Amino acid sequence: MGHIVLLFFSFFTEAVILWQYTDSLFTPSHNNRIRLAALSAFYAFLFFISFLEQIGINIVCFFVINTVFVYTFFNLKWFLSIFHSAILTAIMGISELAVFGIMSRFFPHFLIEASVGFVFFTIFSKIFFFAIIYILIHIFKDKQEYRKHCNHSELLLMLIPVSSIFIMFTFLAIGETSSFAAPIDFMVTICAMFLLMMNLLIFGINQYNQKKAQEFIDMQLLLQKESDSVEYYEMLLAQNENQSILIHDIKKHLHSIKLLNEKKASEQIDSYIQQLMESSDLKETAKICDHEMLNAILCRYQRQCNDKHIVFHTDIRSGTVQNISPYDLTSLFCNLMDNAVESAQNIPDSFIELTVQKKENSSFIIIIVINSCRNTPVYDQNGTPISYKKGNGRHGFGIKSIQKIVKQYHGNLEMYYDNHSGTFHTIITLKEKG
Repeated sequence: MGHIVLLFFSFFTEAVILWQYTDSLFTPSHNNRIRLAALSAFYAFLFFISFLEQIGINIVCFFVINTVFVYTFFNLKWFLSIFHSAILTAIMGISELAVFGIMSRFFPHFLIEASVGFVFFTIFSKIFFFAIIYILIHIFKDKQEYRKHCNHSELLLMLIPVSSIFIMFTFLAIGETSSFAAPIDFMVTICAMFLLMMNLLIFGINQYNQKKAQEFIDMQLLLQKESDSVEYYEMLLAQNENQSILIHDIKKHLHSIKLLNEKKASEQIDSYIQQLMESSDLKETAKICDHEMLNAILCRYQRQCNDKHIVFHTDIRSGTVQNISPYDLTSLFCNLMDNAVESAQNIPDSFIELTVQKKENSSFIIIIVINSCRNTPVYDQNGTPISYKKGNGRHGFGIKSIQKIVKQYHGNLEMYYDNHSGTFHTIITLKEKG
């Protein structure tokens, strides 16, 4: 029974190490629940295969299972999946052989005592395996990403597996020189197991805290971006107002040009006209809707669509967004249009359709965005599309910002992909604030 429990503990530890290795280096293509279920099923299979007591079969199955897991559940090509699986398999074998050699050379007493020796061999080899994998994670991480997001104090965590290896050597040395009494050998064995679990737990918590800290930083940057966008569009509104003033005063400018013409001052006339033409107040603006802030936002994305050869259709009913604050309006429509433009670009005959209307006899606003989309999106556990942007953990905040505003206005958000037409649909319902 103890042998079975130790085997289960061994495969559980290897599964946790594989999870940390892949989650640190690769971008997942499925959500955590699906990956966790698959990993549990795969390693349960390896656990039962181990009862055959065929080392060759165990190694081949370990390699194949890891390859299938990495290739299926992460955005990685098949040859890279094989490469990383081979590394994991090789390091696991090397760690077990190294620990076996050390114990044979310096602590042969533990190999003779099968009950305690097998426990120490398993725990010692897994700590050794984990220490090497942790070093590899830092080696394989992109150097630029590492410099940007990892601080040097994280390297001090390497002292934990190194210290654990030293503690295991100490236990082995004590047991080699003087045999443990009946209750003490059990307590030392439990301490060794806790030592391994402590290593895995500390690094797991550290990885979790890093992700949460990065999400917080990215959210702060997004909020700053949205705040800057509000200021930008307010500046555009001021420019439009200046343009209206200039157009209103055009008669006065024409009168001044007439006086200069009567004086035959052609050079001054040319200079005057050139100054008017170069004025930023005369830049052309389009009329997309009757809301000044939203009109300024959509004019900007209309120019982007023209540059990227995307057909942009809008139907913004009058008086639909008057009760949405400028900050929320900027955040909502900028993120919607950013996602739509990113999805529709580089697609032949691509288009974006934006409709904003009020539901009859109610206080609900309906916003519909339909855009061309080349690939079927992958969704997370909350039904939210996973971004195709490169960089693990630094995307998806646009949708989170949209969800925050929808919740703030007691609304509903629905997103789905139409395979027949190759279009992505976003339907938002907002309740006007009284």
